[in-house]
Amino acid sequence: MVQANTIDNTPKKGFARTWLGKLYVQVIIGVIIGTMIGYFEPQLGVMLKPFGDVFIRAIKLIVTPIIFLTIVVGIATIGDMRKIANIGVKSLIYFEVASTIALLIGMFVANVWPVGRGINADPATLDAGAVSTYVTKGGEVTLVEFLINIIPNTFVAPFVSGEILPVLFVAVLFGLGLCKLGDRAKPFVGMLDTASHALFGMVNIIMRAAPLGAAGAMAFTIGKYGIGTLMSLGELVLAVYLVSVLFVIFILGGFLRLAGFNLFKVLSYFKDEILVVFAATSAETMIPRSMAKLEHLGVRKEVVGLVIPTGFSFNMDGTAIYMTMAVLFIAHATNIELSLAQQLTILFIMLFTSKGAAGVTGGGFIALAATMPAVGVLPVAGLALLIGVDRFMAEIRAATNLTSNIIATLVIGRWVGAVDNERAKAILDSGEMPESFVPKETGSLAPVRGMAQPVASA
Repeated sequence: MVQANTIDNTPKKGFARTWLGKLYVQVIIGVIIGTMIGYFEPQLGVMLKPFGDVFIRAIKLIVTPIIFLTIVVGIATIGDMRKIANIGVKSLIYFEVASTIALLIGMFVANVWPVGRGINADPATLDAGAVSTYVTKGGEVTLVEFLINIIPNTFVAPFVSGEILPVLFVAVLFGLGLCKLGDRAKPFVGMLDTASHALFGMVNIIMRAAPLGAAGAMAFTIGKYGIGTLMSLGELVLAVYLVSVLFVIFILGGFLRLAGFNLFKVLSYFKDEILVVFAATSAETMIPRSMAKLEHLGVRKEVVGLVIPTGFSFNMDGTAIYMTMAVLFIAHATNIELSLAQQLTILFIMLFTSKGAAGVTGGGFIALAATMPAVGVLPVAGLALLIGVDRFMAEIRAATNLTSNIIATLVIGRWVGAVDNERAKAILDSGEMPESFVPKETGSLAPVRGMAQPVASA
């Protein structure tokens, strides 16, 4: 059926309005304004902290139900337990390989570039009380406790506490239970799928406040800790940022290339989420949007639902890089020479302590605090050297963790054959967003270029 040519009389938006309407541009502007407020008016900057906190809490409110529904619907839809097990096993293999590489690279760079040497800090003069809270929390993070805590005390407990892994555990069991019901579960699964779309609609509403949240978070960071603190330990911050960026470009980019994707197109497609996470220092805030965009790219729901939540406990590459570099920084700063055997022991311990580091501010620092007593060589009080700049490094940790899990989902999806390759490449080339992310005044999404469209019946 031949369609008649039509003339588009829709008024064109001005360039400035179109440009300012992009979320990542609004977030960048928010970050700049927040930085200026924090620098010139530190007290006002500290007072703006609630704006960032409210935004993070609003997003975290719906993270666990979205994860639960996505996993349940994905598993119930696929209906094949062998395929689900295949995804789980390959995900864990990928996570271990990627996080081990991150730890090794961080350790290698910290040896070649001995950041901290020359500080000559005396452990006896460091304020151990300043890190006592983190050490207490870190001491609770043991491998056995971590594994036991995956199983919640009640069905609703993980939803109340907002812990991702217990939600994942409950969702997988519930999804498998629906698989057993077969066709009888289809109406209920359809209802759950509709509910998940409603939750993604909530995400779209909350994201309108992202620039304000980013401004508040940056104003607090600069106002509270100051540019001077950043400058005093700037070499360590620079090293962590540089290694994290290079890790994403060369290691994760290499994994993506093997999977048939272009790194920079993927980063461009997820730039909104990465920028918001960087400003908010919380990777959890962008889990819902990242999951929606990955499904829009053509990654099957069950892969997205299993890989993303699991990755935020087992695939914290940004945290892994930070932990190895921070430990060796403390060693250099306190003039403690670590042998190769001691460093390999630290790396082995970090393979466990880095797991379950929360995707929120301070999670990486707590994981590091769990590592220090286990090492038994370095002074725990040495963590006090990092407190002033940890917030700045939390930004790159969160952004790297989110990026690594987005890439992991694409790579694992290709590995198990659960990605529509043509759709993914067409969307990455065109930059088409999911329909729920498009402002109402622009109308519905245009067909993705390069993709076959349904033909209307005559």
